[in-house]
Amino acid sequence: MAGRFGGLHISLPGLGTILLRPPAGTTRTPTPTTSNLPPIYQDGPAVADVSGQQSKWNGLSSSNGNGNGGNNNGSASNAGSDSNEDSIINTTTATPHHQQFNEMAIVKPSYPSIHMNMEDYMSETERSNQVGDYSQLRTFFLTCFHSYASICATFKRVPDNGGDNAHDPELRMDFLNGVYDSLSSMPNAVHKTALRSIVHALLEEGRKLYSKDDVRALFVLLQCPLFSSPSAYSVYSHLLRQILGLSNSDHHLFVHWLKILEPNRFRNIVRHLLQFISIRQFPAGERGLPAPTRSRWWIPTAVRILALLNASNNNTSSTAPLISYTEFYNSTLDHIDLMKEYLTWQSPDQPGQFSYCQYPFILSIAAKRFILTKDSEQQMILTARRSLVSKMSRNQPPRLELFFLNIHVRRSHLVLDSLNEISIKQRDLKKKLRVSFVGEPGLDMGGLTKEWFQLLIREIFQPDYGMFIYYPNARCYWFSTSNETNLKEYNLIGVLMGLAVYNSIILDLHFPSICYRKLLSPPVVPANHSARVGVVRNFNLDDLAQFMPEVVFGLKELLAYEGNVEEDMGLTFQVSFGEYNEVVTVPLMENAHRVPVTNANRNEFVRLYLDWILNKGIYEKFRAFYLGFHSVCASNALIMLRPEEVEILVCGSPKLDLRELQKNTEYDGYKAGDRIIKDFWDVLFELPPEMQKRFLRFVTGTDRVPVGGMAEMSFKITRLRDRPAFLPSAHTCFNQLVLPDYPDRETLEQKLFIALSNAEGFGLE
Repeated sequence: MAGRFGGLHISLPGLGTILLRPPAGTTRTPTPTTSNLPPIYQDGPAVADVSGQQSKWNGLSSSNGNGNGGNNNGSASNAGSDSNEDSIINTTTATPHHQQFNEMAIVKPSYPSIHMNMEDYMSETERSNQVGDYSQLRTFFLTCFHSYASICATFKRVPDNGGDNAHDPELRMDFLNGVYDSLSSMPNAVHKTALRSIVHALLEEGRKLYSKDDVRALFVLLQCPLFSSPSAYSVYSHLLRQILGLSNSDHHLFVHWLKILEPNRFRNIVRHLLQFISIRQFPAGERGLPAPTRSRWWIPTAVRILALLNASNNNTSSTAPLISYTEFYNSTLDHIDLMKEYLTWQSPDQPGQFSYCQYPFILSIAAKRFILTKDSEQQMILTARRSLVSKMSRNQPPRLELFFLNIHVRRSHLVLDSLNEISIKQRDLKKKLRVSFVGEPGLDMGGLTKEWFQLLIREIFQPDYGMFIYYPNARCYWFSTSNETNLKEYNLIGVLMGLAVYNSIILDLHFPSICYRKLLSPPVVPANHSARVGVVRNFNLDDLAQFMPEVVFGLKELLAYEGNVEEDMGLTFQVSFGEYNEVVTVPLMENAHRVPVTNANRNEFVRLYLDWILNKGIYEKFRAFYLGFHSVCASNALIMLRPEEVEILVCGSPKLDLRELQKNTEYDGYKAGDRIIKDFWDVLFELPPEMQKRFLRFVTGTDRVPVGGMAEMSFKITRLRDRPAFLPSAHTCFNQLVLPDYPDRETLEQKLFIALSNAEGFGLE
């Protein structure tokens, strides 16, 4: 906080309070910021007069220039410096204060001379660890982090060069990594010294640096492992604020430099930020940290810096991301008022108000599902209320059916009846779904709905329908390019996917991930009905390889061919596709059959080929599919979702963890320690993966794991007494297994295998 006479107090646990104050008579203005956060006030002299002599590492026998570690102002470093922390830098005397400002535009920056390499540093570290004397290392850290100039002098490959090479920060990264790796395991006294020096660097004014060296210094400091400790959060918050205060062009540079980090080091920065956000979001009275009311800007600042790392992680088109997108999730935020965050984000009355929903990468899939579900429920209630008001206004008695989307179908005409029901009841799509099969007694508590989805999707994806092509090597489907298919059926599949998300049903669908990218292109249906939807612009060969790997192999061979493509291959811009034993010929451009593929235009040929398969050749069908999905899931919450997350919401996760299910199981008539229960789990764990999926489908209606994993599933085993000849049965509505009390493990294994191999359809539910 600001001192009584100006300046800035920084309170660090174990370090005391440091006050940096400007000279008397000077005036300060807040540092400009890019948001509505409170500004940082930087205090201290404009120029530090640092003098001393260069030393070597054998003993670090350096002269003690002024006894304060080479800092002539003393206010930042002397507050906690020891007298034996000598300077190892050598510079000329700084220009007078008034003269510096007059000549700033023409005076070349003067950096200290810090001669240190990895070998010397590691040798001194080893010596310090052996004798337990870290005074020389404390001197090094006090000097190294004393200013942005000293940071660059220590870690830049050529300190006197500037520049903004986006692909290389021009730092000695091996040396930097070695310093930080060793710093983590050093005594607390060394950590305190390093933090004191970092404080001075952050609050230094009047810096004279080579081009982009301020960005380099911040890039170096962000990787510091000391910021994993809450005791350093007061310093960390100001570092984050200075990074946030950089210009847009510097942010772009920062994002590019983050890409060159090793995955583990990138991951550590992300973890530091997530922990910082969690501790500030849920304060537990940490000593030395300001009250939450005095540090409201901490969380927005940290989240925005995290956004830079997320952009860097996503902006790696040529290589895989450094870490998985799920590592940006902060699961502690699952416990905040998510709907309040969502409404704040959606409210036009609060422009600029911070909300986590503005930065959805930080919200887990469970949090996003909660928001989407609650938003869906509110839309369901609103739709049902309108129906009720409409009935009452016509003096008609309300009926329970008003509150549901009631689907009545015959098993023998499943697709036709479903199409008719959905087309007739378009206005009811946002009501709670309830399914009944004609001629079958059953009350839908969720199980009949699951079966309807499964049977309908299984039938539509049959080759006889000709809607989708199955690619056995990739084990997934893609849209047929045939022109003979009814678009209403594609719309029906989209509606089914939307209803599944809306009603928290897991579907057994096998589309490549680009399908879900297309579903979010754009995530909200445009008001202009003629606008193109479901079109992916930034496609590449990897997208096609998800379902046509053999074709991609051939295209890569074409691109890499070193001979004469036109003469040796004889290709034109007219291509042929095989579907259902029929060959379809397609022109990729006007007069395609007359345009040969050459070495010069082969990249254009590949681009047009991809565009046809992924976009143009299936546009009308995918548009019907897209509109069907969004006719149900018309929610702004979709904007927060990644394509991978939409896939998980629709299809669940294929990863089974039956031990998690065991931990979450309830027993009715049995106990967890009973012999038959132990035998049951042993038999289940020993089943092959395919049979384990059959078991999950048997008791829940699907072999996919819902969002949040099996730990969130409810599962119950009920005892059936005196019926050893009966097979196990299930109530999929309630995820309940009815298990007879079998006399031995052999009988249990035999009966369970028969049940899993022959289960389909419903009796009375």
